[in-house]
Amino acid sequence: MTGFTTVAYIAAAVLFILSLAGLSKQESAKRGNLFGIIGMSIALVATLFNSEVHGKFWLLLAMAIGAVIGLQRAKKVEMTGMPQLIALLHSFVGLAAVFVGYNSLLLHADLPAEMHTIHLAEVFLGVFIGAITFTGSLVAWGKLEGKVKSAALVLPHKHKWNIAAVAVSFLLMLIFIAKDGSMFLLILMTLIAFAFGWHLVMSIGGADMPVVVSMLNSYSGWAAAAAGFMLNNDLLIVTGALVGSSGAILSYIMCKAMNRSFLSVILGGFGNTAAAAEESGGEYREWTVEEVAEALNEADSIIITPGYGMAVAQAQYPVAEITRILRAKGKNVRFGIHPVAGRLPGHMNVLLAEAKVPYDIVLEMEEINEDFPDTDVVLVIGANDTVNPSAQTDPNSPIAGMPVLEVWKARQVVGFKRSMNAGYAGVQNPLFFNENTFMCFGDAKTTVEGILRALQN
Repeated sequence: MTGFTTVAYIAAAVLFILSLAGLSKQESAKRGNLFGIIGMSIALVATLFNSEVHGKFWLLLAMAIGAVIGLQRAKKVEMTGMPQLIALLHSFVGLAAVFVGYNSLLLHADLPAEMHTIHLAEVFLGVFIGAITFTGSLVAWGKLEGKVKSAALVLPHKHKWNIAAVAVSFLLMLIFIAKDGSMFLLILMTLIAFAFGWHLVMSIGGADMPVVVSMLNSYSGWAAAAAGFMLNNDLLIVTGALVGSSGAILSYIMCKAMNRSFLSVILGGFGNTAAAAEESGGEYREWTVEEVAEALNEADSIIITPGYGMAVAQAQYPVAEITRILRAKGKNVRFGIHPVAGRLPGHMNVLLAEAKVPYDIVLEMEEINEDFPDTDVVLVIGANDTVNPSAQTDPNSPIAGMPVLEVWKARQVVGFKRSMNAGYAGVQNPLFFNENTFMCFGDAKTTVEGILRALQN
């Protein structure tokens, strides 16, 4: 590796670290994204000018094709489709690691005996992690896209099957190294890893896909790091480690937010949240858009808790306009964001930032939960499981123990839903049958626009 390449890789690695730091806050997210783009551009240019890299024409051609496809896809995808897109991109990283592993085995240079053994272990582990990431990410994409049933697959002795897959793969690795890199054994392990990745994510219910996507993000990072070891590329190792560790940390934070076991996520041992929804939770009270507008006009303190329903309806723009009008009247309007609102960490924050909602009034769950008892009106727009009191009151509920936004403690709660159907987790929400809760039915965007017109008039 030349001095120019080394310096460029160090600069790119620093920019990647700054990118992650910037993405941790809304105010600095754009700057963090820019750092990541610059860092990746430097890494690509440095790689192209590296004298050790051959076949540069084909590399440029692949980059050009990828850039065209990426730009077209990025222009078309809606914010509601970002989780699916990210899951699909993770699958590409996993498949790339598999290809790098096979290529590294076929074209490896002569190495000392001790390094040759390490190289074979790197190849085997890189392909194993990549194969799991590939099929697991495809299943996650299918569940989020609605191509695969969101309910958790429950096979007899599913945990034993998972343990057997890992144990057999470990034995194959030992034999693979002893036989100096048997292609047959590598192919056999790849097929087992493909099946393992598929079963691992199929065993997790659709309601837990945000955590799964985050965990697959971590897997893709470790797959990239493994590819870096195989290619002897320091930057790829560093980048993969950054992605892998940050994804694992985010997954841990999300598991705490959902009262899930971090270990069980890794093992695919949770996700049976697709419980049968109750047919009825009692009687509900309904308000018109005019009545909701009247309640907002009379309130001094208002909290808005958005969910995936708001994202699907693209209702963030009229919600932002309602916020502006109410704040102009001197009312205290804030947003309460659950860590897993939507289907991707930070999903709601991005939507609200896109609609120009001020950052300082968008608060996380732990920052705003204690304020609900002093709040006049709470608007629950498209959220369900993240505001379900059953998490605290019903130990038999599939979401028991999950931290939720305690909206029911407010003086009045308005729920915006298309119908009284259960939420994504398949659990009925008793909040909507409380005496202080009023339902406003219809498409979230249409309903909120009706409230906006009533406030303007």
